[in-house]
Amino acid sequence: MDAPVRPIRVLVADDEPHVRVVVAAIVKSLGGDVVGQAGDGEQAVALYRELRPDVAILDINMPKLRGDEALARITALDPGAVVVMMTAQDAIDSVTDCLDHGARHYILKSNRAEEILALLTQCWPDVRAGALAREAA
Repeated sequence: MDAPVRPIRVLVADDEPHVRVVVAAIVKSLGGDVVGQAGDGEQAVALYRELRPDVAILDINMPKLRGDEALARITALDPGAVVVMMTAQDAIDSVTDCLDHGARHYILKSNRAEEILALLTQCWPDVRAGALAREAA
C-alpha cells in the first residue's frame, strides 16, 4: 500500500494581508499546507530558513527587502528552492529578471482568484515533483 502523500508546504509572502489571505485560501483548496506567512522580504527569508517549505510564493514589491532580493537570498540558501513570484505590475522586465534568477513561475495579482487558482494548478505538478525530490534527498 502506498504511503499517503503529504501536503505541499507553502510560504506566502506579501505586504498586503488580504492578498496573503486569498493566496492561502487558494493553496489550501489545492491541498497545500500554508506553513508560514510573511509581510516583508526579510521575514520571508527568515521564515524560509526556519521552515524550509516546499514552495515560496513571494510578492516582488515588499518592504524591507524586495521580492527579487528575497528570491536571491532564498536560492542562495537552497539552490533547489521552488519560488513562485507575484506582482501587481505587468512590468515584464521585473518578472523576466526573477525567472532568470531562479523563480519557477509567476502570477499577476491583478488576475481574478479563479485565474490565480488556474495558474497555481498548472504549476502544482512541478511543485509536487520538487517536494518529492527534496524528501528523497
